[in-house]
Amino acid sequence: SCLVDPAHIEGTERFLSPGKGRGLRAVRHFSVGELVFACPAYSYVLTVNERGAHCEHCFTRRDDLFKCGKCKQAYYCNVDCQRGDWSMHKPECLAMCAYGENWCPSETVRLVARIIMKQKVTTERTPSERLLLLREFEAHLDKMDSEKDELNQADLAALHHFYSKHISNIPDEQSLTELFAQVNCNGFTIEDEELSHLGSAVFPDVALMNHSCNPNVIVTYKGTVAEVRAVQEINPGDEIFDSYIDLLYPTEDRKERLLDSYFFTCQCTECTTKSKDKAKMEIRKLSSPPEPGEIQSMVRYAKNVIEEFRRAKHYKNILLPPLLELLEMCELSQEKMGAIFADTNVYMLHMMYQAMGVCLYMQDWDGAMSYGEKIIQPYSVHYPAYSLNVASMYLKLGRLYLGLERKTQGVKALKKALAIMEVTHGKDHHYVAEVKREIEDQK
Repeated sequence: SCLVDPAHIEGTERFLSPGKGRGLRAVRHFSVGELVFACPAYSYVLTVNERGAHCEHCFTRRDDLFKCGKCKQAYYCNVDCQRGDWSMHKPECLAMCAYGENWCPSETVRLVARIIMKQKVTTERTPSERLLLLREFEAHLDKMDSEKDELNQADLAALHHFYSKHISNIPDEQSLTELFAQVNCNGFTIEDEELSHLGSAVFPDVALMNHSCNPNVIVTYKGTVAEVRAVQEINPGDEIFDSYIDLLYPTEDRKERLLDSYFFTCQCTECTTKSKDKAKMEIRKLSSPPEPGEIQSMVRYAKNVIEEFRRAKHYKNILLPPLLELLEMCELSQEKMGAIFADTNVYMLHMMYQAMGVCLYMQDWDGAMSYGEKIIQPYSVHYPAYSLNVASMYLKLGRLYLGLERKTQGVKALKKALAIMEVTHGKDHHYVAEVKREIEDQK
């Protein structure tokens, strides 16, 4: 059968990575910026907040989309996109019509519903599974704590609640529990050039890659296709690593996050040498340096504030008073941490980034710009050379400058973004073309 002989991805091979299980390695040389491989999504879903701004089927961003006549909530480029999406949209369309205002499954539930639909009609290996089948995904069910287990069960209940009338023979409890766990460990979030969340997807071949905090490839998206590009020279025999997490934080935080979300302890060079930790944890120059205990308790405070802020942001309808409260929370925490931490400390940067986000949401362009200006230099130091976080910050800043009629600074920032994006997204990506246009328009 076709499963015995998996197709391969030119220039790479699946192999057993010592201590890491299966992985992907290069069988030829890849230079910086080169496309290693592309992988269409096996299944994907557009996030609810982007409805009307992006096509549900191809994720194209445009103003003239037209909506599904039945549910009036899904938008498409044209009839072809609508037809292409119908098999996936149909159960959701019916459910949305049936539940009206009460339709509120999580994005994970929506994605899993689509995976179930896809599995019904798919017997062959798909183009997304040249090296790894979706059903080979790790679920790590044995490692789940009660909290994760409860979340999983809630998602399972929601799937039944919203979709049971619209999807025939949903898999049994055990299979569903496993599928949710697999998606939680192997799912991807699709983001735009400013790292705004567009949706969720599964890309089996991309999930084959192991993690490193000093990755040699980066994953970006062209519509619903994931593209993997080299951000370091890769030689034949080298394992290909991407990063599963935000690399801003110090080693201890990264290890915690990887263990909590992906159930492994990272042992990459960055985690063993901790080469960037000192700069990331920069302490303010004071006449009498703080005690280690004081630093520890400030780190604890910072982590709590980050968590508290994350929760506060999750409230469904963000109205103006909470926004001002969020901003105040950012400012107070910066003031408190600033007694010990330098402005370049990653915990300070985290709160500045959140504050910038709130300013953008409130259309306080000057406020957003002043935060961005404080963030960009330290970001360039803490992140790897080709980082989406750095590129998107230059992009946001450049666009802010131009909006505020500060042309020279705007163009300069956009050019910095462009230099990174030509490597991470490739020279022919529509995001790259867009930034080039914005620069041209200033001439």
